[in-house]
Amino acid sequence: MKVLTGLDILVNDSEIQKSFKGNIGLLCNNASVDATFSHAILKFKKIFDSRFIKVFGPQHGFSTDAQDNMIETDHCIHPYFNIPIYSLYSETRTPTDKMLEDIDHLFVDLQDIGCRTYTYIYTLTLLLEKCANKNIEIIVLDRPNPINGVDIEGNILEKEFKSFIGLYPIPMRHGMTIGEVAIMHQTFWSKEKANLKVIKMQHWKRAMYFEDTKLPWILPSPNLARAESTCTFPTTVLFEGTNLSEGRGTTQPLEIFGHPNIEPYSYFENNLKQALKESKLKGFTVRPITFIPTFHKQYNKICGGFQIHITDKKTFQPWRAGQFIMKEIYHYLGSDFTWKTPPYEYNYTQLPIDILNGTDKLRYWIENNGNIETLDSFEDLKDYKLKFNEIKLY
Repeated sequence: MKVLTGLDILVNDSEIQKSFKGNIGLLCNNASVDATFSHAILKFKKIFDSRFIKVFGPQHGFSTDAQDNMIETDHCIHPYFNIPIYSLYSETRTPTDKMLEDIDHLFVDLQDIGCRTYTYIYTLTLLLEKCANKNIEIIVLDRPNPINGVDIEGNILEKEFKSFIGLYPIPMRHGMTIGEVAIMHQTFWSKEKANLKVIKMQHWKRAMYFEDTKLPWILPSPNLARAESTCTFPTTVLFEGTNLSEGRGTTQPLEIFGHPNIEPYSYFENNLKQALKESKLKGFTVRPITFIPTFHKQYNKICGGFQIHITDKKTFQPWRAGQFIMKEIYHYLGSDFTWKTPPYEYNYTQLPIDILNGTDKLRYWIENNGNIETLDSFEDLKDYKLKFNEIKLY
């Protein structure tokens, strides 16, 4: 049965619509569409008419056309809708008092991808914190976790490595929907509580991947054109912290990675294939490729590398795969492999790989050529799972 998102529920229930009597704001982007591919703004204009007064956009902008790290978007008046659009990835990541003026109900309709380093959940939690002392109701229109709501993987972020790609002690693959993130924030992380409401989905089951929902996939950020890419994201996003390309500037970003000094076939046949076999990691294979990024890292250079092909989503562990492959390539490339230097996501002091990982211990594990059994010791998920089970909506 087709999943109905929070937006679908709102659009099709006039009684729910009538419960919101004041002025309306909406935090959304390109992927904020209903089951008929109609954008949320079109629906809000029809439902709330002149009471719909402001729009907010997250990282990558309302139009989802700005690239990755620290590429800010401007505030504007939309030329068609004729309402202000405020960027929450600009000179500020938190809405100002002026931006929030005259709003009574602020809806949030963003497609998260289930990974700690994806910033939309932090745009939401900063909004909740800002509105804790205001008479503004925050309504999250829930959407699926595209990599399922059961599997949890990765180390817990350490507080000294907090950043805009990791504000709270959660694992890389957190298992929550964006509505559940809001509840987790209000239950465990926020000192002051906002007026929060979550409009739940219907027919969503925790074991679903995005293709199981029968919903349309609209890219939520410029380099996630396919739902399949969300499954490899927890693997390949780690390469943002290195001089390797993670495929930005190609037609398969965040599914491929590489470097000009990798000869992919010889490296695969003579080294990587056996290392992956011995690791006993399952559910995927890597295929040697060459590619040329048209922008971003390694621009216009022929890169040798690999595409990750998932053969069994149920056994694929993307965080483990990413850490292990990075370790192997670090030692294969030697001095040609470098860690990216700051700034990264408004952090001007710590190495990007450390804030991506939420710890420096994994970098040391890579540099010291640690084994796969030691990697397992970085996961301590008991406390997180207790909290997770307390806030689950589905």
